[in-house]
Amino acid sequence: MAGIIKVNQYQDFNGNTLFTSDGNGNLTTQKINYPAFEAYLSANQSVSDATITKGEFDTEVLDTDNCYDNTTNYRFTPNVAGKYFVTGHIQAAVASDNLYDGIGRIYKNGSSYRETRVNPQNGSPEREVTLHTTAIIDMNGTTDYVEYFGYIDVGGGSPQFSSDDKGSYFSAYRIGS
Repeated sequence: MAGIIKVNQYQDFNGNTLFTSDGNGNLTTQKINYPAFEAYLSANQSVSDATITKGEFDTEVLDTDNCYDNTTNYRFTPNVAGKYFVTGHIQAAVASDNLYDGIGRIYKNGSSYRETRVNPQNGSPEREVTLHTTAIIDMNGTTDYVEYFGYIDVGGGSPQFSSDDKGSYFSAYRIGS
């Protein structure tokens, strides 16, 4: 026996809406991994030697809820509380001489939260290293924010965060409550 069920809203046992229909066959689903953003450097960013510097990720690939500031503070301030997967990636480079130390650091509310360090001084210093840092961070949905910083110590030359083929980027998305 076949039947038809007609409803405009589906809920779980606790009354939370899972998805709705507008009556024209269009569904609106619960946004599980939102807010979310991804941004990258549009040009190489010059930095001072041996100085922790915020990445100025100015080109948005995605910003679902307008929570990423890509013009002044270069930070993500989500408007929904929850746990967020945060990742930052910097290609640290120097045009000449040697790169001795590199640090990638996720900051939460202005303080260092997670760090990745590369130290190629083991007899063969490089001119470029990749700094990749990830973390799962609780955010309150109102005032908490995250930023990504880098640090490059070089033997000489001009250090920079490289934008080669979008090699330096920053992103986050909500993974749960």
